[in-house]
Amino acid sequence: MPVSPRRATLATVAASAGVSVATVSKVLNGRSDVAPATRSLVQSMLQRYDYVAPSPRRVEGVGLSTVELQFEPGLNGYSTEIIQGAVGAAAEVGVGVVVSIRGDADRTAAWARGLMNAGRRALIAVTSELTSGQLSALSRARLPLVVIDPLNLPRARITSIGATNFAGGLSATQHLLSLGHRRIAYIGGPATAACNQARLHGYRAAMESEGVPVLPDYVQTGSFRYYDGVAGGSVLLDLPQAPTAIFAGCDEIALGVKEAARERGLRIPEDLSIVGFDDTHLAQMASPPLTTIRQPLREMGRVALRTALRLAAGEKIDSHHVELATELVVRGSTAPASPGV
Repeated sequence: MPVSPRRATLATVAASAGVSVATVSKVLNGRSDVAPATRSLVQSMLQRYDYVAPSPRRVEGVGLSTVELQFEPGLNGYSTEIIQGAVGAAAEVGVGVVVSIRGDADRTAAWARGLMNAGRRALIAVTSELTSGQLSALSRARLPLVVIDPLNLPRARITSIGATNFAGGLSATQHLLSLGHRRIAYIGGPATAACNQARLHGYRAAMESEGVPVLPDYVQTGSFRYYDGVAGGSVLLDLPQAPTAIFAGCDEIALGVKEAARERGLRIPEDLSIVGFDDTHLAQMASPPLTTIRQPLREMGRVALRTALRLAAGEKIDSHHVELATELVVRGSTAPASPGV
């Protein structure tokens, strides 16, 4: 039997499975009073028709509309700031936020249906690499999507929230150059990540404007994690001509670089200057406190939440990509280069 391209209804699924609409509803709601064989049959029909339950209507004083805020595995200081911004904005308009960790990316249809059936009004994905299959599943489910700091943008019309990453990379490197450093290296996140590429381009632009060459070994990429900072920092600091300053693509990487320096008996900032990116609470708690590029993470969470709700309400938005301003924050991890270096 061919599957209709139109959106399936409960009646369609029930007729194909040879059961009542009430039985299909019980399966969708996870009720236990359905025979295993019948449940399996209904579930196969739901998958066959790519069934998506209609969004629940919010009744005044009853229930709570929710937005899914989804992260890659491994929450950190960056994630905490985003969550606080999104939750604060949601509380202002009486909307709930459900924080989740992205799991099996292959079950795209079931994943999108699950979000809709759970009553989500929209999805906010943070630093996620979304496949075309996932985007198609969300589109079929009519679930609005907003991406914060996307790792890739497979479609031009995906709504995303970010920061002025190029300007931030430029400012970080210009700061180190103004201190007399010339052997400046960069350690960033995934090589293909849009935000990482922008920060790297900013670094290169600052170096080129001063006529300072970027040595091939001075650029390291990995992930936005502490241990990549340790590993990348170790590689750089073991070079015959080690850098005197390192611009890290995030605060967590910067702390990893500090550990690599400590293991080699190097002092911060006397022997090595370090600049991070994000300005999470980790930057202020570090010893010495970390010079970094402040990314307005809480505001990015707030803007993403408000944008997601506007999309869910069918409103038009002014731009599909919003960039919020970054700012250099000078603390104790940077100092003038030693004379003659």
